[in-house]
Amino acid sequence: MARAAADAVRRIGIKLSALAQDGLAYAADDYDVDRYQQVGLLAAELLAVLSGRPADELAVELGRYSGYATPKIDVRGVIFDDRERVLLMREKTDGRWSLPGGWADPGDAPSAAVTREILEETGYHSSAVKLIACWDRELQANPPPLPVHVYKLFFLCRRDGAVQPPAALETLEIGWFDVHAPPPLSLGRVNHRQLERALAHHRDPSLPSEFD
Repeated sequence: MARAAADAVRRIGIKLSALAQDGLAYAADDYDVDRYQQVGLLAAELLAVLSGRPADELAVELGRYSGYATPKIDVRGVIFDDRERVLLMREKTDGRWSLPGGWADPGDAPSAAVTREILEETGYHSSAVKLIACWDRELQANPPPLPVHVYKLFFLCRRDGAVQPPAALETLEIGWFDVHAPPPLSLGRVNHRQLERALAHHRDPSLPSEFD
């Protein structure tokens, strides 16, 4: 019950933050601007109580965004070898393993975003061949809870061209692993079920893309 209540309150905080962002985008006068700024600060305080992070730190993070509030897009690229092993990279941030990927940048098509991330983080040139899924992070059990709403786009990709050293800034090492026996995963980025669904799509590309 306590976990369910905390999740409900966090969702309210995220919606309040989005409401404040929308209001600031369309506010007609200084009074409205002030009210929506206060709503944004209250949202940050609410999320701070739940997360233990300082409210001013969360306010800065939430305040980076402007315009009408929409979910953030996280792209992940899945490449299998001829033994059905999946390509993973070990993250510098937590020392755990993940599919290559990250936030999509404005101006990038989703397929371009994911192949760029694969190249930067693993050194493999690739092409996106199928959208495996558009998953709502809230419904996919990817911890920890975040102060923003996230859609996760998983693409089935194939190797294409030469291999080069990965960018040293983000990646500790790369490797090929059995989906059913992976190394410790960075679960906020990818979980075991998502890897297993990716393997199912690799084995049967005719499967429909998944969502939610």
